[in-house]
Amino acid sequence: MSADDFVICMESRKQAVDSLKRLRRLDLSFQGCQFLGAAREAKRETHADQSITILHAKVAQKSYGNEKRFFCPPPCVYISGHGWRVMQDHWKAGGYGDSAYRICGYMCLDSSSQSQADTFKLLFDEQPNSRQLFACAKSLFISDQDKRKHFCLLLRLFLGNRQEVGSFQSRMIKVISKPSQKRQSMKNADLCISSCSKVALFNRLRSQTVSTRYLSVDRGAFIASARKWTAFTITMVDDQRADQGGFVLSEGFICYGSVVQLVCTESGVALPPMVIRKVNKQHAILDVDEPVSQLHKCAFQFRDNPNAYLCLSNDTIIQYQAPSSIRDSSRVVLNDGSCWTIIGVEVVEFTFNQGLASIETPVSPFPVITGLEVNGGGHVAMLEIHGENFSPHLKMLFGNSEAETMFKSPKSLLCVIPDVSIYSDSWRCLRRIITLPLSLIRTDGLIYRTSYSFTYTPELHLPPSVRGAAGGREGRAGGGQEDEEDILLETIHQEFTRTNFHLFMQS
Repeated sequence: MSADDFVICMESRKQAVDSLKRLRRLDLSFQGCQFLGAAREAKRETHADQSITILHAKVAQKSYGNEKRFFCPPPCVYISGHGWRVMQDHWKAGGYGDSAYRICGYMCLDSSSQSQADTFKLLFDEQPNSRQLFACAKSLFISDQDKRKHFCLLLRLFLGNRQEVGSFQSRMIKVISKPSQKRQSMKNADLCISSCSKVALFNRLRSQTVSTRYLSVDRGAFIASARKWTAFTITMVDDQRADQGGFVLSEGFICYGSVVQLVCTESGVALPPMVIRKVNKQHAILDVDEPVSQLHKCAFQFRDNPNAYLCLSNDTIIQYQAPSSIRDSSRVVLNDGSCWTIIGVEVVEFTFNQGLASIETPVSPFPVITGLEVNGGGHVAMLEIHGENFSPHLKMLFGNSEAETMFKSPKSLLCVIPDVSIYSDSWRCLRRIITLPLSLIRTDGLIYRTSYSFTYTPELHLPPSVRGAAGGREGRAGGGQEDEEDILLETIHQEFTRTNFHLFMQS
């Protein structure tokens, strides 16, 4: 059977909130989708996956002379997944000591001129009430000798026996000299904080670096941490519809005076709607509506309690009752704990499944998918994959089935879209939606997970001739309901020789 009678769609799974704002639809027509490659099955359980997550800021202040402006918040690395335990058990069975499979790492700037002194050694420790390992690079900085306007962070992971796990790169980081105090325009859009982006908040009491505290979430509670920080999705809320729980205004830059909500990207825990205010000399300015920029000082006024502001007290988060200024009614007097610095951040995830066959081979270079595109039609529909770090040793996985894949360039792969019949053996089972995760597999069996999925959706709209045939059969006696349903489905298969092919993808 072919995929003639199905609508196929693709979308990102992990970034549903962000992608819904940027979906782009492409309609094509085709006759059938024949799977040409007899593929081996890549039956690897997802519970044995290994994940590496890098959190870092979007901008970094340059250090001048002998000063060292350490990146704030510091880049963090989380290691999780049962696959690490599987790998350690393998080394234990081989008679290696505990130090042989202990994870260690190094982080530096992606420059070939980096010296050992510029590389930070990461010390991983296990998080309480969690199986994650955590480490942060506290003393990374970029000096004025480095003339680049953008750079990346490079993470290298090893096992204790010096076996390399792989190298992993962050997103691009913009270099700035100091926070801009001018009103931002579209020329500096990359410095503005946009709705639905990720941010971090930190507080520096008495301008002392050692007293820096980061807004964080621990076991569902908001805290102020001296070491860990949390990435929050900041979203503008339509103030007129906030009472009904409306989340709107997903596009555009956040301006002072807007109602925003902060949601933890990991746990989903959210603060109540708050009005973001600009801070100047320990005062919240109530009549400013300019865009919020990177590393600006700001305050968060609770919408339902205008006198209360988000504040830290030691390691706890409280509401501070701020008095109005005696001299100026458009200003509110704040304390140190209610003045926050806001900065855009990135969360980069690498998930893979080594298995025992490829356990001694580095997982890098790590392939990354950035876009999907349909080519061709007729009896063969092709999916073009755009991204980075592709090689001839990679093939596309639809679920656990390997598709015939062709290497075009390090930034492009082409594969045949599998026939839907290989995932189900009868029409009866195909009355439901089938969603398959998309992955890449290396020739040695290493699987690279992606955030994309492929969905086969049954076509629910019947042509008039089929509806009439179905109605005529309803009056027959002695015919079983299941037989009639099978006949109806077979009729759909014969009647539909063309269908719409819908591709949903992130722009």
